Amino acid sequence: MKNVILIQTFIASMSLLTIFSQSANAQLIPQPWVSVGAKDGDTTYAVGAKALGIGAELGVGEDGATGVDVLKFLNLPVISPYVGLGYYSEDKGVAVSGGMHVNASDHLFLGVGYNSVRGINGQLGIKF
Repeated sequence: MKNVILIQTFIASMSLLTIFSQSANAQLIPQPWVSVGAKDGDTTYAVGAKALGIGAELGVGEDGATGVDVLKFLNLPVISPYVGLGYYSEDKGVAVSGGMHVNASDHLFLGVGYNSVRGINGQLGIKF
């Protein structure tokens, strides 16, 4: 019975290590982006930055709701999918978000995402 628990713990640990380990190259310098989107006929805006697989986005949604989202990126070679959780004013409350960044060149990335307060959005970012 001890061996089964030990093996399960080892597998779980290796899985988490694989998910949360990051390559060090170019991850220390923040990568900023701007975002424009739409929800229910309103134009929405945001600015964000990511480093070490974590990101933050400051956005303005429908009816002037302002909020911050914290994002977790899964850094893969060409694409970086993400999920996030945020909080917005104007009684919008908690927001969930998800999307993907795609490397377009050595110094440019494009993205598309969805935020429950800000709607569908497109992103343009730079890598230093």
